[in-house]
Amino acid sequence: MTSTRAVVVGAAALLGIALLGACGKAAESGTAQPAAQEQAAAGPLAGQNAGNEVVPQGAPDLATAVVPGLGTVLTNGEGLTLYRFDNDTAKPSQSTCDGGCAEKWPPLLATSGDVRVQGVDQSLVATLDRADGTRQVTVAGWPVYRFAEDVSPGQAKGQGVAGTWFVAAPDGKKAAPAAGLVLTTASVGNLGTVLTDKDGMTLYRFDKDTADPSASNCDGDCAVQWPPLLVDSPQFEVQGVDQSSVGAVTRADGKLQATVAGWPLYLFADDTVCGDAKGQGVGGVWFAAKPDGTKAGV
Repeated sequence: MTSTRAVVVGAAALLGIALLGACGKAAESGTAQPAAQEQAAAGPLAGQNAGNEVVPQGAPDLATAVVPGLGTVLTNGEGLTLYRFDNDTAKPSQSTCDGGCAEKWPPLLATSGDVRVQGVDQSLVATLDRADGTRQVTVAGWPVYRFAEDVSPGQAKGQGVAGTWFVAAPDGKKAAPAAGLVLTTASVGNLGTVLTDKDGMTLYRFDKDTADPSASNCDGDCAVQWPPLLVDSPQFEVQGVDQSSVGAVTRADGKLQATVAGWPLYLFADDTVCGDAKGQGVGGVWFAAKPDGTKAGV
């Protein structure tokens, strides 16, 4: 099998698709919608958000979600976990899984000219030509696959099978158990890639806080509705976030709250399943936080 050209994010719009959010949560009314549903409200130019991040306008072929114990992982557009195979090669890109193997481990196929991505570095994404003439998506040269026994997003039953199959991380490497992980990222609906805690729950920032200096102004009843992301130390484990932007601020009760780019981070009590983003825009002052600390979706 030979590799083909690198591909770019497509801009075709697919409206009204019932997909799944990060971590395998079915989209519901009032929650963040699927990882690449077209932006319905007027806003930045199609294909861009306010931070000039490329945002796919159709269902993504590649997205990300959080699997507890593994951190942020690759998924297909339906939120199903993706894997890589040790018997394959990345340089050159080559798949060695055909026949019965491919029935158990269906390759992720490129079904259009472009591979649409969200939360994945576009420069790492390409395709290879399989023996049957189909094109399989690769990440950092590694062919990626689903596992037939994973039937719902968030499952990773194929992890470690036969000592050769492993969940794929967004950089194409093997996802590793993230002991001590506090902060990571995932694709969440129209919001694109946002900060989450280790369980994939969306994290928010509050306009009434300050970043320089870092200060939290959410206490009492506010902190019940918007629980602060607490840490034991200003140094903590992160994935997909610039470590130099991470810190902590001391709250009025003496506890340490995680910050990114100086902004204190919070959960939202009404978010019940990873992929929820019910706090987005609440009161015009609460917004999901992007990995650089800026507001998502504005």
